Amino acid sequence: MLWNPWRGCHRIREGCRFCYIHKGDKKRGIDTNIIAKTDDFDKPIQKNKKGEYKIKSGTVVYLGFKTDFLLEEADDWRLSCYEMMKERSDLSFLFLTKRIERFLTVLPEDWGEGYPNLTVGVSIENQENADRFLPVFNQLPIRHKNINCQPLLEKINIEPYLDHIDAVIVGGESDKEARYLHYDWVLDIKEQCLRKKVTFIFRQCGTHFIRNGIKYTIPTKQLMNQAKRANIDHYFEKNENKSSLSDIENNQSL
Repeated sequence: MLWNPWRGCHRIREGCRFCYIHKGDKKRGIDTNIIAKTDDFDKPIQKNKKGEYKIKSGTVVYLGFKTDFLLEEADDWRLSCYEMMKERSDLSFLFLTKRIERFLTVLPEDWGEGYPNLTVGVSIENQENADRFLPVFNQLPIRHKNINCQPLLEKINIEPYLDHIDAVIVGGESDKEARYLHYDWVLDIKEQCLRKKVTFIFRQCGTHFIRNGIKYTIPTKQLMNQAKRANIDHYFEKNENKSSLSDIENNQSL
């Protein structure tokens, strides 16, 4: 289930170059840089004529997959979203961000160590940003943390930052001008995760993909299927939401 309380975003890093949000908006003639509330702002607490919540208990809700939940323009709206997450403690929420340094800007007073029904994923595409943002991420009071290495643009070492991380999701870039994803980079991150007993998910190949020195060009519709065929995902028992982790990236097209 997707929940986009607002729409729009800004490119801020190398990983944003071929962002699916901007590409999709361009096709529809929409200015992605305009941040605006949507009609789905209160989606988690909307009720039917019987007074029942429209979203069924137990649903995984993917938050802000057409924006960034930590955008500065959304600071005045974010607290209301946290209140809805607390009200719907029977749902599991997840959001990804490239702005993790802004996480403490707006938090509810009862946040404590974090809401147990919320997972936060930080997006990392290269070593520079891993070293810049993952130390910040590690110190934040969040109960469930994922690292989202996509689009992965180079070989990176994130092993020093994997303590208290639930899962690492890896994927390539999707675009005719996409930068190459090397399979060796993917396997290296998997080995880092195995050593730290962190769940690893290979979400998608890149449009341009190198394996065993051979260059491939893969149609967008096949990127996820080809990653699944590699059969290299690995789950650890501490990740009780195994099926949810698999579905996280099915709701995002890079």
